[in-house]
Amino acid sequence: MESRVFLPVIYVRGTFYQVGYDVGHTFKSMIEEFVQNSKFLTDELLPAYNTEVGQKIYNDTLTLMKQKFPYYVNELQGISDGSQVPFFKLMLLHIDSMILDGSSSESQLSGNGCSSIMCNHENVVLGHTEDAFPAAHNHLYVVHADITEKCGRRERFSSLCYAGHLPGFCMNINEHGLVYTINIIEPVHVHNNKTPRHFLTRAMLSARNLVDAQAILRDRGTGSAHGFCVNMSFMNQEGLILFHSAEVGPAENNESQLSILTVSPGESHARCNKYLRLKIDEDPNGLAVLSSDGRHRVMNRIGSPRTIDEVIDLLSNDEDQDYPIYRRGTEKDIVLTIATGVFDFNRREWRIYSDNAKNTKPIAIFSMNM
Repeated sequence: MESRVFLPVIYVRGTFYQVGYDVGHTFKSMIEEFVQNSKFLTDELLPAYNTEVGQKIYNDTLTLMKQKFPYYVNELQGISDGSQVPFFKLMLLHIDSMILDGSSSESQLSGNGCSSIMCNHENVVLGHTEDAFPAAHNHLYVVHADITEKCGRRERFSSLCYAGHLPGFCMNINEHGLVYTINIIEPVHVHNNKTPRHFLTRAMLSARNLVDAQAILRDRGTGSAHGFCVNMSFMNQEGLILFHSAEVGPAENNESQLSILTVSPGESHARCNKYLRLKIDEDPNGLAVLSSDGRHRVMNRIGSPRTIDEVIDLLSNDEDQDYPIYRRGTEKDIVLTIATGVFDFNRREWRIYSDNAKNTKPIAIFSMNM
């Protein structure tokens, strides 16, 4: 599928609801189109929602999120009101596969994408491919937000977002110097009465340091319903730059499972969409694992990148005919790479590419200094 060479950007200031409303209003047609074309929503989430069990999971999750993350529920309500897309449809995209507990089918259309590379050599780089199903192609935008509530709560960030989704789930920077990307992971068992990963990744935009980030990801008292990995660094910390790759697993005993690998100077680390440290059951025949195994084989053969050019080359590699790193919708892997991001810590630049980064110029360049 050919990429249109455009990336909409909004600069917005206000309360959580006001920011959500302005984002929804600005990108109304894009959000409507994404919701209409999302087979995951129409073929899996909505049928599950229309069951008695699905209704209970939806209502229980929404009630829990209003208690734990009322600001982000308000923000999502703003997106809904601004775009005039029903709130329950957007909320279902955030509840994700949790609601499929009420369905007889296992999801084949939940998220299955993204490769991240942390390179901590003379060139300090965080590289990321944003991989998604075809409905998300050309349905991305960047939000630069300055959010302030009357109570004094404030968040300032820049985030690449899927249409109709809360910020925090793709590539992100906040005012405290936190830079992070997300790799989703699909464990066999997803828990109900827990926090959807979309809300935890949104909460990461408020993190001031690694202690904050760990507390958000552990989510004590509830814990994550899903699996995912956060690849992050705090630019403003004292001393040498460190990367942290935090694997998050579905909660046990009301707290997310968490394993954090630190990538020190002189090291590199690459990861895809499977657990590398946490011992959590995954479907070995699922697309997330099959594609991750294929991408990791190429990464291991080529070796760890040490320069920004090597990071870009690796993220652009499409030599595997079945499960390439730069995903192009093969017979076995229908997922597409819809954007590539390169966070260049030396230049303090965030570059976004709409096509293969090795062969094209970035569509946008943003400063990493907020």
